[in-house]
Amino acid sequence: MKTIDLNCDMGEIPEAIADGTQESLMPSLTSVNIACGGHAGNEQTMRTTIQQALRWKLAIGGHPGYPDRANFGRFELKMSPQAVADSVFEQLRTFAKIAESCDAAIGHVKPHGALYNQAVRDLELARAIADGVARWNDRVVLMGLAGSPMLEVFEKAGFAVAEEAFADRRYEPDGSLRSRKFEDSLLRNPVDAARQALRIVEQNSVIASDGTEVALQAQTICIHGDTPGAPQIAAAVASALKSAGVALRPLR
Repeated sequence: MKTIDLNCDMGEIPEAIADGTQESLMPSLTSVNIACGGHAGNEQTMRTTIQQALRWKLAIGGHPGYPDRANFGRFELKMSPQAVADSVFEQLRTFAKIAESCDAAIGHVKPHGALYNQAVRDLELARAIADGVARWNDRVVLMGLAGSPMLEVFEKAGFAVAEEAFADRRYEPDGSLRSRKFEDSLLRNPVDAARQALRIVEQNSVIASDGTEVALQAQTICIHGDTPGAPQIAAAVASALKSAGVALRPLR
């Protein structure tokens, strides 16, 4: 039986936490990546999201990003590798203290937004991320874009890695994610997202923006919590995978 982890970036939008939208995603998931105060999140959002994840028995991970709340961590910043490592460490240290107070274990880390996408092609930045995580805990799984060299950097730093693909994002022919500046960068239709997720698991590939097939292998698939209609997308993805006989399981 094929297995896959379904992850979602969370703890980023206070309104989604307050109105129940965030928790409505959780029945469809197996793991969550929680914003640690860099691009988004504070002590209350971290604590509430951890408590929700525990209720749904989801694997919990940290989601550090560029310290740029004004732009939600989605713009590239010019930070030195040392500054990036320091920021990642501080975000995770803060998150870990809150997780410990909730009796929650942190099993993985996934960089956010521009930090993630920039590290796909900037290996010095990928090393800085790994350095910051290792200063806090070198025994967690590091998530990175499936097929990208950032994963090799993480492995060389001694980490277990998880290759990540995306149900709700369009791909470029080189296997990178299509920039959000393009209108078609997001798959907003639940049927389309479910079809892409199923293809990732069953055929180890996605169809890129130009119609070409891109090979990839993934251990985890992401659904963005801030995508419009995210609960419906997550439910459609989970249902399609289960109907195809795919078991949904966390990485650990």
